[in-house]
Amino acid sequence: MTMRYNAAIITSLNHYNLIMVKAIPEGYHSITPYLMVNNASAAIDFYRRAFGARETYRHSSPDGKSIVNAELRIGDSIVLLSDEFPHGACLSPKSIGGTAVTLHIYIEDVDKIFNQAVKAGATVVMPVMDMFWGDRYGQVRDPFGHIWSIATHKQDLSQEEIQKAGESVLKEMMDSQKLG
Repeated sequence: MTMRYNAAIITSLNHYNLIMVKAIPEGYHSITPYLMVNNASAAIDFYRRAFGARETYRHSSPDGKSIVNAELRIGDSIVLLSDEFPHGACLSPKSIGGTAVTLHIYIEDVDKIFNQAVKAGATVVMPVMDMFWGDRYGQVRDPFGHIWSIATHKQDLSQEEIQKAGESVLKEMMDSQKLG
């Protein structure tokens, strides 16, 4: 009786927003990427094979032909995605001819995950290499047009060391462009 009574009170309080809820839901970070894709079901399968994503939620359209919202967990982060909805101005990189965003993943073994993503269907944008800022780093484009940078942090450097190394790399790049 008490249990049922308490549940009724909690339900009533929650209905009137009298119980405090977390402003940022459990498991979310302050910024969470929300990807628009053409064929969300295929994208979920790709992200599972490429990055070990786990699907934690899916909301399909009433006709079952598209995904209105899906929640994936990659490592300790959540990525949201849905099929594009052109009538609502929600377009995928494939529809707009590119992307202005790169999704960055820090991972324990960049070479393994990079190769896994390529095997799953990603194309290489930039091969994995050691970078001047202390990461081993590469980039891939997924089959849905999103670019992912994948890295393993290898060395802690000061801002001054990164700045000096970066200037050296940029100078080399500019000099090689002059020769070409």
